[in-house]
Amino acid sequence: MKVNSQNPSTKEDILKYLLKHGRARAQELAEVLAVTPQAVRRHLKDLEVEGAIEYQSVREGMGRPQHVYQLTAAGRAHFPHRYDDFALSLLDTMAETVGKESVGKVLGKQWEQKARDYRDRIGGGSVRERLYRLVALRRDEGYMAEVVEVDADGEAQFGIAEYNCAISNVAESYPTVCGHELLMFIRVLPDCKVERTHWMIDGENRCGYSIRERALEIDRAADRAS
Repeated sequence: MKVNSQNPSTKEDILKYLLKHGRARAQELAEVLAVTPQAVRRHLKDLEVEGAIEYQSVREGMGRPQHVYQLTAAGRAHFPHRYDDFALSLLDTMAETVGKESVGKVLGKQWEQKARDYRDRIGGGSVRERLYRLVALRRDEGYMAEVVEVDADGEAQFGIAEYNCAISNVAESYPTVCGHELLMFIRVLPDCKVERTHWMIDGENRCGYSIRERALEIDRAADRAS
């Protein structure tokens, strides 16, 4: 799927917003992108014709139904995927030759190596500093990733959100790679408790992980015990 070259910036912004947020109305897009509703509807129509987006009519209250837009599979494919069909074909061939269990072990070793590489490259520093370096590396590999910061009871908590999976084709056929990815984040941040909060394979619009310093977890446990 190729986006028409006319007004590419606004169209790209629409696609990125839908990728990140899942669904949106035309008025919401107009407000966020600071363009007129008429211009947004024109771009939405073009993207619909190009097969990048689709809509559902949603009625709220007594008003007229409104169109709620979301990406199609072709729209998601517009974003970069560094690992193509060759990787999936190679894994399929390996599974036929040595079995899926052996393939899973090979993938696990690959993620272990990835974790070591990330740890070497992000270096030391605070959790926040290391997270931002890690997310920058993930972006370079084709993931639309960002750090999420939350202030909970006066304490900073963090998360990682990835709206585009660079290995989505592989993950759909070999979902165990997602488990390896979680273990990879745990190894990269050994002083943190890392948990998955969102998963694209479950139909969500992103993969997400919560990141909490273990020292904070220990302090909270002590407070509860006292």
